[in-house]
Amino acid sequence: MFKLFGRSKEKSDRDVLEVELQKPVDCLCDFTYNFHWQHKGEKLDPSWKIPDNQYTFGDLVEHLKNGGDICIRGDAGHRLCSSMGTDLKYFGGTGESIAVGDVYVDGSVDTRMGISMVGGCIYVKGKIKEPLGNLVEVKSDKKGYRKFRSITDILKNGPGREKLIGCQLTGKKLIIDDGTVKDTVGARLDVDAEVFMSGNVDLSTGILMKNGRVRINGNAGKNTGALLNGGTVVINGDTDDFTAIDMKSGVVIVNGNAGKFLAANKRSGFVLAKKGTPIPPVSQKPLKKSDRMMLLEQGFNPEKFIKFE
Repeated sequence: MFKLFGRSKEKSDRDVLEVELQKPVDCLCDFTYNFHWQHKGEKLDPSWKIPDNQYTFGDLVEHLKNGGDICIRGDAGHRLCSSMGTDLKYFGGTGESIAVGDVYVDGSVDTRMGISMVGGCIYVKGKIKEPLGNLVEVKSDKKGYRKFRSITDILKNGPGREKLIGCQLTGKKLIIDDGTVKDTVGARLDVDAEVFMSGNVDLSTGILMKNGRVRINGNAGKNTGALLNGGTVVINGDTDDFTAIDMKSGVVIVNGNAGKFLAANKRSGFVLAKKGTPIPPVSQKPLKKSDRMMLLEQGFNPEKFIKFE
């Protein structure tokens, strides 16, 4: 354990677990353990030791859940802090967000940092590769580090005294124009709030949302609206394949081509798009008056849209 200098009073009493890395390691502080439910521990397990280290991957997650901080000495790999701040049901949790500690990286970080992240902060001293996750930058309170917070966290709990960088919060609307490419924008959002982001995004926009709205003024990658369980995702451009996969409810609007394998395994909800190739039993349906009004409210011409339900 060690103390981080310059920490605020409220953080000064936290335990800090230090991890020394000889080379980048993927999935550190990953609350999903690289989607453990898919590979059943073959790719990563909480009990596995971090290479050349005394701690396991599970030690880091449990330390954060207990309110402690992590300091990574060296470069972190891909998917740092995936779903951080979520008490995942797969591991016996509630599925809700929980308070967690912060993560400090005294090096660089590879892609997809903070995907589906909902709590805590990430501080990085080195470079960060895009795409980022569900994050925006805020003014750092730690000299030499850049600081990042979850988009979902800011919409639910506000920015506090922290100054937002490359974005602004107006009421319940977060406008993002920071020039970065992001994954999982608005992940797990469950309050009546809105994200408006300029530019293209990558994977899983609006994944696991329950409420609110996410609008992307650009193109989006695969799995847009995946596991959507309420709320609205609007893409003012094209999406890649598997849009609305495993969708439970809600609406996805694509002002362009929604790609192949559209709405695979969809349970409820619907997709409005100009073009797309759905997976049966989803099929094309005539627009209702309410659908047309919804499209007009978004500034789109309903005559060019198809409903997939």
